[in-house]
Amino acid sequence: MKALVGKDTSDVIFRLLFSLIFIGLGGEHIFRDVLIQKMMPGWMPIPRLVSFSCGIFLVAGGGMIALGYRLKVASVMLGTFLIVVTALIHAPALQGYQSPELDLQNQWIWDTMQRSNFVKNLCLLGVCVMLPHYKLGKWSLDSFLESRKG
Repeated sequence: MKALVGKDTSDVIFRLLFSLIFIGLGGEHIFRDVLIQKMMPGWMPIPRLVSFSCGIFLVAGGGMIALGYRLKVASVMLGTFLIVVTALIHAPALQGYQSPELDLQNQWIWDTMQRSNFVKNLCLLGVCVMLPHYKLGKWSLDSFLESRKG
């Protein structure tokens, strides 16, 4: 059966779609992080600075993947972020954490959001584990830079 699109086109589509969540979430950390700060543990120092720094980190890692530049570095960056956030934010919430700020209906929404974020992060981490072994197509910054050398 013939593929709908070629490998190089699939590569670009994959990289753009995969990086979109990191770039979008990074932008949220940078520009509109009220909810993100509420999700942080109480012991987190200077939540706004932590959130802003994470946003820059996410945009950088997601941008590197979107451009097809240094995938191994980007996958380690984003994979590390996913492990830390999943362990510190989403996993503890699965243990029945009751937020004093939420009523019962909102607590259900909170719990559902934490479960889905936990599973989403595991799926994204799986892709990050595979990215160092991934072969970029010809429409990537790494391929362009390599062609300019030789």
